[in-house]
Amino acid sequence: MDAIELLLKRVSVPRLQEPAPTAEQLDVMLCAALRSPDHGQIRPWRFLTIGGDDRQALGELFVKGLLSTTADANSELIEKTRAMPLRAPLVLVVIARITEHPKVPAHEQLLAAGCAAHAILLAAHAQGVGAVWRTGNVAEMSLVNSGLGLSDHEQIVGYMYLGTPINSLRNPPYVDPAPFVAQWPSRNLD
Repeated sequence: MDAIELLLKRVSVPRLQEPAPTAEQLDVMLCAALRSPDHGQIRPWRFLTIGGDDRQALGELFVKGLLSTTADANSELIEKTRAMPLRAPLVLVVIARITEHPKVPAHEQLLAAGCAAHAILLAAHAQGVGAVWRTGNVAEMSLVNSGLGLSDHEQIVGYMYLGTPINSLRNPPYVDPAPFVAQWPSRNLD
């Protein structure tokens, strides 16, 4: 698969099963993430891998976070939240590490970590690994963040769910870029 085909054909794969990516495949994904744009080369990201039985522990952490923010959570929502990490054999948490820097504002650091997450998705797709980027309220819960070991200057960019696609990949439709592009009329400047 060439680079242009990869960029034009990548799709989210929400229905995943075993096996998880191999250690070699995961290494390629992380190496791709580390090539993301990084003004100042401060590497404003880090990653957590959560697989096997640790996914159940993550589900329990999600439930604790839910109950800390939603006092009236019903049993259906609690069970749905508990099962979230079990939707894939491996969950890769992408974390933005925002630091004070004289030339790189916080929003650039967050965008760089987002680029790293996107590179993971592209590298997964290139290797035939199914992947979907999820966030939701569990990316914002302080109890979940502290349970995952995040410091005050870190935030979750996303949970990358990784595994083997259950279904064949859909063919993404063509989207015309014209409605999203305009030429700036610099000739009107006075």
